[in-house]
Amino acid sequence: MSRAERVGRNEAFFREVNERVRGVNEAFSDLTGRGDFVCECGDASCVQGITLTMDEYRAVRAQPELFAIAVGHEMLDVEDVVDSNDRFTIVRKREGDPAELARELA
Repeated sequence: MSRAERVGRNEAFFREVNERVRGVNEAFSDLTGRGDFVCECGDASCVQGITLTMDEYRAVRAQPELFAIAVGHEMLDVEDVVDSNDRFTIVRKREGDPAELARELA
């Protein structure tokens, strides 16, 4: 398995974890406006939390090539930074194998 594929599979796993906690976050976002998620970076050992509003989370999920990660966790050999703030960074998988894998595992 190539590094790009391993990174992509790790990110897809964390994206699935976040989809499972989405319901809990939606229930509490009415109180706080934000939800707590897991960094979706390609590092399988990362357990850092990130905070997004539910609208921010939905915008990331609307495109399967996008992932929400902790600031500084980008892997620039397989993804590009789309946006960043003090709470999280949004990355897009590069076209070719990384983006195709992200779409396939979405």
